[in-house]
Amino acid sequence: MKKIIYAIGLAAMFVLSLANCGSSKEAISVTDEEKAAFSQTEGDTISIKDEKTEYEIIIIEPGFNMWLVSIARPEGFYSQSYLENRNRIMVMEWNQRVMQPFRYNPNLYELQIDYNPNIDYGYEVNYKLYNYFIYFQRKYNQRLGPFVPRV
Repeated sequence: MKKIIYAIGLAAMFVLSLANCGSSKEAISVTDEEKAAFSQTEGDTISIKDEKTEYEIIIIEPGFNMWLVSIARPEGFYSQSYLENRNRIMVMEWNQRVMQPFRYNPNLYELQIDYNPNIDYGYEVNYKLYNYFIYFQRKYNQRLGPFVPRV
């Protein structure tokens, strides 16, 4: 009888330890300045392009330009390889969500992003794309990777 109770006790401790692993998600705290950017209703249109590589991304998102200028880390803060690695992860997750409209909100994930990690899009394209992902995750409380979107 002791062996069964001991085994049940170990199993319960194992299940509780697994439950605790999943509950350590870090909440995203949004500043008042970010809330002001998120609440904008006027459409911003940001054209992200690199004259040298001739690649361009157009983002139409109210508040993004204000957020980019006033809240995001300045250009040069991140290395291009850091931005490329993060963008690769977030683009893959984004595109998977676009392909699952019944699981993820199709109003948030409308179009796939054609991002090839073997192409050098330049610093500016990677910087603004990365910051759009951070903005998007913080505004809509989403997670596009294993890391908490921080500013």
